[in-house]
Amino acid sequence: MAQDYVWFQGIPFPVLDICPEHIKAVQEELVLKDEDIITVTYPKSGTHCLIEVLSLIHTKGDPNWIRSVPTYVRSQWIETETGYKFKVERKEGPPLLSSHLPIQLFPKSFFTSKAKVIYVIRNPNDVLASGYYFWHFTNLAKKRESLEQFFEWFLQGHVPYGSWFDQVQGWMSMREKENLLILSYEQMKKDTRSVVERICGFLGKALEQGELDLVLENSSFQAMKENKMSNLSDVPEELVPAGFKITRKGITGDWKNHYTPAQTQAFEETFREKMAALPLELCSWD
Repeated sequence: MAQDYVWFQGIPFPVLDICPEHIKAVQEELVLKDEDIITVTYPKSGTHCLIEVLSLIHTKGDPNWIRSVPTYVRSQWIETETGYKFKVERKEGPPLLSSHLPIQLFPKSFFTSKAKVIYVIRNPNDVLASGYYFWHFTNLAKKRESLEQFFEWFLQGHVPYGSWFDQVQGWMSMREKENLLILSYEQMKKDTRSVVERICGFLGKALEQGELDLVLENSSFQAMKENKMSNLSDVPEELVPAGFKITRKGITGDWKNHYTPAQTQAFEETFREKMAALPLELCSWD
């Protein structure tokens, strides 16, 4: 059972399948190809939702692949040793990859390639609330005994993958790059069709109307909840308890059911202080 973190350049990482030497190799040596499509998020920001959509765009809505292959195999995390090895050794197959890495630790090869990154940002209050449940009820990283404790650690950046504020600012600074698409989780939930169409345009993928309908149908929250391959069902029980579903609620604004008035005020003050340099429209959760 993981009790602590792997630390690299002041950032804590889950100990499972990650080591400092490997993260450095990802940054310095991993070569991204022009055809690669990388989902990048801060944890609990809609990663699995986007992977599901990308998987279905690849199959033109056919659900056979997403129902037979786990999410983390369809789109391997490059910062894990397993994902790195997969990327280096893969000769063919869907060019989908994933990462929670901050911009400063991302493969340097990205900045001179045509590889496409889709970065999803989510209301950090919901990221915090969802993150507490995920890290607390799985054995993938250091345990927090209460939401109150996790709240304090989150504001300090002492949670897996470090500060939400630092990571978002880093990736937002690259927002003018042609091969970077920034999406919001809230917009994905509010108008999924238009977001999927936007993703297809970014990737240069054309879907027939019926194919688009299948993508939407098979990537819905209910469809994902019923799909064992989308819920870590084959991960050993000592890491993820039996019956655990990564698709917990699939809603926006759930943080309001958990914060005290004092926490709401503390988060607002921290947000204003740390994100003052970013235009407000880039951090809108409507």
